[in-house]
Amino acid sequence: MQDQNSMVEQVKSLLSSVLDPNTGKDFITTKSAKNIQLQNGKLSLDIELAYPAKSQFDLIRELVAKALHGVAGAEQVVVNVSSKIVAHTVQRGIKLMPNVKNIIAVASGKGGVGKSTTAANLALALAAEGASVGLLDADIYGPSQPMMMGIDARPESNDGKTMEPLENYGVQVSSIGFMIDPDSPMVWRGPMVTQALQQLLELTNWRDLDYLIVDMPPGTGDIQLTLSQRVPVTGAVIVTTPQDIALLDARKGLKMFEKVGIPILGIVENMSMHVCSNCGHAEAIFGTGGAEKMCRDFGVDFLGGLPLSMSIRQQADSGKPTVVADPNGQVAEIYKTIARKVAVHVADKAKDMSSKFPSITVQNT
Repeated sequence: MQDQNSMVEQVKSLLSSVLDPNTGKDFITTKSAKNIQLQNGKLSLDIELAYPAKSQFDLIRELVAKALHGVAGAEQVVVNVSSKIVAHTVQRGIKLMPNVKNIIAVASGKGGVGKSTTAANLALALAAEGASVGLLDADIYGPSQPMMMGIDARPESNDGKTMEPLENYGVQVSSIGFMIDPDSPMVWRGPMVTQALQQLLELTNWRDLDYLIVDMPPGTGDIQLTLSQRVPVTGAVIVTTPQDIALLDARKGLKMFEKVGIPILGIVENMSMHVCSNCGHAEAIFGTGGAEKMCRDFGVDFLGGLPLSMSIRQQADSGKPTVVADPNGQVAEIYKTIARKVAVHVADKAKDMSSKFPSITVQNT
């Protein structure tokens, strides 16, 4: 037993200096290393990540195996890498939704900055990394996810009260756009819109989601406040461009989430740089460094910058966003890196423990 205990301590000591390339923390501090065993010369252990990173499994497996190569008595090292996503805390006084572990709002203060494209590609990137993902189109006035996700169908209801999410590319999707004519304007007042959003969210039979990405409408009005005050949001991602006028509105969106107690997971900068497809000349059409300065001002993480690219627009318009249209391309890799950063920030939050507490009922006997 003493030999087994000393072996485990040796393994932990070695792994305490091996950093996870996605979190920057070692595998012992994050309690990722589990089930360390040495039997008949075979050293085996599990590395359980708190975020989805299927594309990183081989890299992490090699890092850990290499670090443990010199463990006494270990002729072979077997490392099993997996992900386990759990629910994390939300605003105080709001209960989690059934079958949805974490809700991530993707927002911008201003329209036209590529928020919906970012939301779609973020959802697809998380799914590509092995997570169970849903996408809610909360832009009631201008739903765009049906077109972006390449879905042209009506949702079905099995009980006449709730509806099944539609699905494409492994992502569950719900949108008011599935239920209206594409050319019909939504001439609704605020209360009707907020009610429609809540019904979309709560009456969709989401199937065991690790993450629900909510594509928010631009601005800081009724819909944003309803979602912020009544829906259990784990965190928000702000999308902007480097342009001063876009950053001005993005700051307002960020402050709104701060006021209602929703943490900012980071900022994505769209249209960071335009590279001419003919000559390769790079030009910062909308300015440079705006989002990074905003991150410094508010103490939040810069998740990444995306180029002003015709292919991103064409792929989204065609119903096949970049992450699925060109999964091994440079832009898709940027989206996947952003998705992993978002998931790591969610994993850093306190776990939701409400399910651990028994419900108390008072009865007259």
